[in-house]
Amino acid sequence: MARQKGIIKLKGTIGDITFYKTKDGHLAREKGGIDASRIASDPAFQRTRENGSEFGRAGKAGKTLRTALRTLLINSADGRMVSRLTQSMIKVIQADMISERGLRNVIDGEAELLAGFEFNIRGKLGTSLFAPFVGTIDRATGNIMVDLLPFVPANMIAAASGTTHFKIISAGAEIDFEAETFVVATSETDILPWNSNQTVDINHANPVTPGSTKPLFLALGIEFYQEVNGRMYPLKNGSYNPLALVQVSGL
Repeated sequence: MARQKGIIKLKGTIGDITFYKTKDGHLAREKGGIDASRIASDPAFQRTRENGSEFGRAGKAGKTLRTALRTLLINSADGRMVSRLTQSMIKVIQADMISERGLRNVIDGEAELLAGFEFNIRGKLGTSLFAPFVGTIDRATGNIMVDLLPFVPANMIAAASGTTHFKIISAGAEIDFEAETFVVATSETDILPWNSNQTVDINHANPVTPGSTKPLFLALGIEFYQEVNGRMYPLKNGSYNPLALVQVSGL
């Protein structure tokens, strides 16, 4: 892999060199690789086919989870979140100790490995929210809850520069990774001042299907705002809003 220099950047293939653009800039690489039909049928590439199958399954699982949380992710995700989530899903699938290699899946894996996943590296929940909270997943009732006792925002929230206000957001999601479907409920506070005045209790209840046998997720985040002439504007288009999976029940 080589980096393109100069004023004119190329895209496409010239001879055996392919020119393309990535998030890391304009790159070039030598054309090559193994014929796809050989990979699909040659016994020597059995491991490659198995890895490819599980990678594809991880990608679909990540997409389903992202779609379920889309309302929150619109303002709370970094540019590499998709690839990071896919890598985390691969670890979940590789933890499947029941299925044969190549057939391992999220359901028989360890979905709990996703707990703590940060959707926005630029603004992590773990380094933004210091107020204690209690997350609860009650599978029998279907209630996915998060509770925060009163706290002083200026002391317990590390806000991005320019912040004047914020709100706490959360979601409870029930994901059927095989059918690629989901049930989701979301909650949010009013837009609150980021100052030295104590908040009231914050209690979010996000109900899904009672008695579900699907993996359940609790996401928690913050959205930052700036007040200008009496109007609220998302701070820097939400680029520093944290959102994380704080509880996961894979069953």
